[in-house]
Amino acid sequence: MTGQYAHNIDAKGRLFIPAKLREALGETFHVTVGQDGCLSVYSDESWAAFEEKLRTLSYSTVKRLRTVFANAADCEPDGQGRILIPAKLRQYAQLEKEVVVIGSFDRVEIWNAQRWAQMEEADLSSGALEAALEEMGM
Repeated sequence: MTGQYAHNIDAKGRLFIPAKLREALGETFHVTVGQDGCLSVYSDESWAAFEEKLRTLSYSTVKRLRTVFANAADCEPDGQGRILIPAKLRQYAQLEKEVVVIGSFDRVEIWNAQRWAQMEEADLSSGALEAALEEMGM
């Protein structure tokens, strides 16, 4: 999943998910807390792979991820391609109006637009991106 899309979340907490990303995510999305203050959105397939990986870990490792599951919500897009993001998740990610929806490998991330701009600028100016690509041999 790739791309970056700017959208607004409405007063009811509904957010339009771009068609390209909806197609990759399928009919049901699994939305939960993500890293760095964003929300992570998984397809059924990605969510199942995540759960399967957890089955191989010790309970003490898995229990550190309770918050991910406690805050997870299954969302289905409406006829206009919008999902309803629960209030607790909107609060966690500080989603009030302007948001950025990005494709991030095996998931979609939903960001507060200002927070995303800061993260993107830091990644592009710090040399971290170049270092990560070099580490991968690219």
